Formats: sequence, structure tokens, C-alpha cells
Amino acid sequence: MSEEQVIRHCAPTLASIKTGNILSCPYASREEMNSSVRAYNRRLLKKGLRVLPLRYRNGIGLIYVYRPNRLAEDLNHHMACELLQGCGYTCGNANHCIRRLIQRLAQEEEFPHEIGLFLSYPPGDVHGFIHRKQEAKCSGLWKVYDDVDSARRTFCQYKKCSAVYWKLWNQGRSIEQLTVPTQLKRAAE
Repeated sequence: MSEEQVIRHCAPTLASIKTGNILSCPYASREEMNSSVRAYNRRLLKKGLRVLPLRYRNGIGLIYVYRPNRLAEDLNHHMACELLQGCGYTCGNANHCIRRLIQRLAQEEEFPHEIGLFLSYPPGDVHGFIHRKQEAKCSGLWKVYDDVDSARRTFCQYKKCSAVYWKLWNQGRSIEQLTVPTQLKRAAE
């Protein structure tokens, strides 16, 4: 997994404006890919990011780059939790949810539709996609069933972030320099 791939596909997560991104990476061996994942975790964990292989299939590793704190918040949203429970997830623990996602990815050829909840897609749009009671109002990085204006702003924000990160990386910035540290919430005093 090259740094170029991570920058190209995960810039909004590196910038801390998105919970997570998934990228597909060819690999020669699982051990090589696992070694690469461990190396990225050593470099990025202190910034609040985690890199995790979700699936290995036909020489392609499906890699999840995410912010665990943000994922926990996203999955605790009442609509997200309801959707996840309907797919056999236990809410309240993001790590358990990731384990269930890994199981679902291993069992199914297609991506399970709830995967959008792990990628900062609005729960209303994930719900709309799963249940398809109406046509999508627009498409971009995901199909939008709810707030079109907010989704379009988000699409633009992610696109701009990716362009800026790509430019900065090509100018010599390292992935560590481009990764924004997670801001931990202060406990109420």
C-alpha cells in the first residue's frame, strides 16, 4: 500500500473532516500487506488514525483508514444504530461493529449497504439506499435521499481537500505532516 494511494483515497480522513475511507490495494502476500498496515499504524496512530484490513480476496486487500473516536460517535447516532441492529450488529461498541462488518464482507460478494455508516455517509441517505422507497435526489460520492444541499457541500469539501492534499504531497509534505491530529473532547469539569 503506497503513500500515494493513501493520500489519493483518504485525504478527507487524514484532514479530519471525514470518519473513514476505504481503499483497494493489490498485494503479493498477506504478510506483506499486514506489514504495511502495521507500519502505517505506527506512523498514524498518534494522530488518531487507525488502518485496518477489512478483507483479502483475489490478490486485493480492502483497507479501512479511519478515526476511531469519530466512528464511535457516528455509529451512536440513533438512526445509524437502528440500521446496524437490523443487519445484526450490536450497537454501543465501534470495535464490535467493525468485527461484524468484516464478517459481512467475508460472507457477501457485494459491499453490505450499511458500510456507508463507516464512511461518514449520513444515516438518512444510508437508510434511503437500503430501503429504496424513493428515487435518490442526487448522486455524488454516495446516493443522496435526504439533504441534497448539505451533501453537495460535503462533496465539494472532500474534492477540494483531496486536491489540496495531492498538491501538498507532490510538493514534498509527508503523510504525517498532512494528517491532522484528532482533537479529544475535554471532559466536563
